[in-house]
Amino acid sequence: MSLDIAEAYIHGRNAMIEAGVGIGKSFAYLIPSLIINQISQRPVIIATSSIQLSEQIHKDLRFIGSRLGFTTVRTVVGKGMGQYACRYRAAELLKPEDSSSALSTLVERILNYEIDERADIKGGISDAVWSNVCVNDCKFEQCHYKSTCTFYEMRAKMNANASDMDFIIVNQDLLIRDLIKKKEGTKGLITELPSLIVIDEAHNLEAKVRDARTLEFTSRGTCRILDDALQILFKQSADKDLIPQFKLLKRCIGHIFKQVEADLLYTAKQDNDRIKVSEITGVPLTRGALYLKEFSLSLSVLTSRREREIDNSFEAINGLIVLFDVLAGVEDSYLIWASTTQGESTVSICPKGISQFLKYTLFNGKTSVILTSATLCQGGETLEEQYAYLTHSLGYRGDYMERQASPFDYDNHTMLYIAKDIPYYNHKNREAYLEAAYKEMLRLCNLTDGRTLVLFSAKEDMKYVHAKLNSEKLAWALHVQREGSSQDGVIAEFRGSKGVLLSTGVFWEGVNIEGSDLSQLIIFRLPFPVPTDPVYEYKASLAENPLKEVFVPDMLLRLRQGTGRLIRSETDLGVLSILDSRLSAAARKDYRDKVLEALPFKKVTENFRVLEKFVHEKGIKGRGK
Repeated sequence: MSLDIAEAYIHGRNAMIEAGVGIGKSFAYLIPSLIINQISQRPVIIATSSIQLSEQIHKDLRFIGSRLGFTTVRTVVGKGMGQYACRYRAAELLKPEDSSSALSTLVERILNYEIDERADIKGGISDAVWSNVCVNDCKFEQCHYKSTCTFYEMRAKMNANASDMDFIIVNQDLLIRDLIKKKEGTKGLITELPSLIVIDEAHNLEAKVRDARTLEFTSRGTCRILDDALQILFKQSADKDLIPQFKLLKRCIGHIFKQVEADLLYTAKQDNDRIKVSEITGVPLTRGALYLKEFSLSLSVLTSRREREIDNSFEAINGLIVLFDVLAGVEDSYLIWASTTQGESTVSICPKGISQFLKYTLFNGKTSVILTSATLCQGGETLEEQYAYLTHSLGYRGDYMERQASPFDYDNHTMLYIAKDIPYYNHKNREAYLEAAYKEMLRLCNLTDGRTLVLFSAKEDMKYVHAKLNSEKLAWALHVQREGSSQDGVIAEFRGSKGVLLSTGVFWEGVNIEGSDLSQLIIFRLPFPVPTDPVYEYKASLAENPLKEVFVPDMLLRLRQGTGRLIRSETDLGVLSILDSRLSAAARKDYRDKVLEALPFKKVTENFRVLEKFVHEKGIKGRGK
């Protein structure tokens, strides 16, 4: 794999490489990257999809660098704004008379320099509390806390001169944000022209690009955008005509959100539901868009020391122009939906296709890009066919490298169990499905005496199971994932108790629990995307056979990621149990063979007794009940 990467760099090509669990993927790309950095004297960008992986790469770089004889490797780890504490915001919230609340204690600790990042808080913190004090709208040079701000220091290092930094490790969101800014002609976030870009966990790239290119609008946030733009423009021109124009725009926003709130009240069943926005009537959207376009033009020609502020305002106003055009029906290359985010009605818009954007900004031949992950491929005869789903989704142009298979002995060390008697899941029989899946899950957890990670694809299912388990007398300790990004605490507790951990979201990938502490992985339900989600609805509308071309390939990528949590070393033993009878032989689903072909587990059974025998023979300690 290292040689494939070196070759791609030498020939100025892009490369896509699937690297199985356990081959030492990060070493495979860090070794050539260190040498490329040494030769070119330009930084290497490594983009990951999780903070845990970024931190791991940072450690690996030091280790490999010292083995290769590099005395210093200058690296910066860049995380998203939401991971950093903002002293400016904390100072505004400081109320000495109210020192007892959780928020007041947090504010004081931030101002006393005890907390720089969310990760500094032992035991985690809820999103609701943290959202009050994290960086969400940085003042950069204007902020008098900048000299002690970890976020400001990180951003400065990321954008330093090419010769001042060797490795820039960022999350994929930050890399995409940088590509967007450079495409729009505003100042980027990362040093220009790196020598190489490596995107790890590249199976996430499409979703990350969509997220980064999704613009979210709330009533309050939109009014703030307008206020900021008015302040900048009025300061420059003192033009009194601006005031009635901004008032009209605020009235438009008021009407739009009144209707969106009515839509949500009528259609949404739960907070994270994405619903269609009904036609907006009685709002002068065309006139509003015209005013916004004039403001955008005025902002684009301004010059001032406050360049960053003007850039941000220009970007935000351009986003509003797109929103007005989409709502007016004059722009049809965007998807639009409404949802409730942290208690606020939110309208989101996102470009329909992202492949053109990546073709133009990333795979354009200026810098070699390496895409890698343990899960990039589907079935197929040729490499091109195996990589086809992601190639098409990402607009990838470049070489396909041989798949590097996992060295682990899945044939002898693992068994896949499919629960055949559970009713199919659908909204009408959700209760019956959950009840049956719950009983089977209990039986399986008792079989391995706990030491089980349960992966859910819906938070509602996890909450239901958690509530039921809480009322039972269990033979093992029960854990459930926590709110927030770092799950280290709950993983340590799970390992210590050898119990059962219920999880969703972040646990499907990037979690590494080696050894017998994790002896069973239960997939509660096949992770198909929600068919009514606007993005998948759109993708399905372009396909001849949506199930075969969109839903199954997407589910397979996620399933392969999830099942990769089970075997993490050459000596690991384990059971993979899937509580979804659609995968059973009797269900005769077309995708059963595809799933079994994609997973490395070759011993497959639907018979609980056969599974029980395997567990006892392999010494996966159990109490078969």
